[in-house]
Amino acid sequence: MLYQFLYPLKDIIGIFNIFRYITFRSAMASFTAFLFSLLLGPWIIRKLDTNGIHDCPFRKECPELNDLQENKKGTPTMGGIIIIAGFLLSLLLWGNLHNAWVWLAVFSTLWMGILGFLDDYLKLRHKSSCGLGKKGKLIGQGIWGLVLGIYLYLHPLHPEVGTSLVFPFFKNLILSLGIFYVLFVILYMVGVTNAVNITDGLDGLAIGCFLIALASYGVISYVVGHAKFAHYLLIPYVAGSGELTVFCSSLVGACLGFLWFNSYPAEVFMGDTGSMALGGALASVALLTKQEILFLFVGGVFVLEILSVVIQVFSYRLLKRRVFKIAPLHHHFQFLGWPESKVTIRLWILTLIIAILSLATLKMR
Repeated sequence: MLYQFLYPLKDIIGIFNIFRYITFRSAMASFTAFLFSLLLGPWIIRKLDTNGIHDCPFRKECPELNDLQENKKGTPTMGGIIIIAGFLLSLLLWGNLHNAWVWLAVFSTLWMGILGFLDDYLKLRHKSSCGLGKKGKLIGQGIWGLVLGIYLYLHPLHPEVGTSLVFPFFKNLILSLGIFYVLFVILYMVGVTNAVNITDGLDGLAIGCFLIALASYGVISYVVGHAKFAHYLLIPYVAGSGELTVFCSSLVGACLGFLWFNSYPAEVFMGDTGSMALGGALASVALLTKQEILFLFVGGVFVLEILSVVIQVFSYRLLKRRVFKIAPLHHHFQFLGWPESKVTIRLWILTLIIAILSLATLKMR
């Protein structure tokens, strides 16, 4: 709202011209979101605790894991509300609310956040780890994927490669999907959202990896939305996508504020309310910048986490053997004897290194 109200006054008061710069608004959005999360956090955590909204980490199908999670019993959950509140308040202040790509990313975040909220609510109500169930989650995620896919098919982000996949490292390797791009968006939205959701198992793990990945996509958004930079780097230019940098910055700031309370030992868990919202946000930004394939590198830890689950399931069903001691991957490291904080920090480091290398691929064509 500050952008809408103050930028038009630039002809009267010259200093307001600063609001035209995405870099300035992104920095302020991140700082503001951090403050909102930091200020709202204690109050929201008290409300969650007072109302008995506590995590239920125990699973009948895996008693060994329950022993590792014993110290988490009674910790408030659904803390993703802190992230969403801080992020939205900041974005409303500093974002360009006339930008369609920003609203698509916001709707992706909120849709998945609401879906996660329902999942958390049902878990608490029935005092189980089932919630919506696998089918319920997939259907809910798929519905938004279908809506977004149809929109992007009817309103291509780029006149030439709007419904195509652009591959890193190659100048001219482009895979045209046509109408099948809608199906790709559905699968992509479901896959990325669940990858982030699955990674949320240790204090600060998912939020830390997400921060690095989204910050990387914030840089990518700025480059893709800048005609000269995009042309120089030989990547598709998406008009208006630079505004997603403000979106990413707001969410990064809100997540940093949440990490203040979620770092080991966590005072609050984000729950599916947070993890699914973050997954939806990350997937939407990757799609809206036409850098879908780059997620395999930027979100490398998320990819490894969900692959570990897929490999474990197929290995056990086909060979009756487990490749990992337990899946997802972060719990496997716990069973190897790594302390929780060490698993978290090492996966943060891995995410950071991969993210840096991923940004380098923008020039390697």
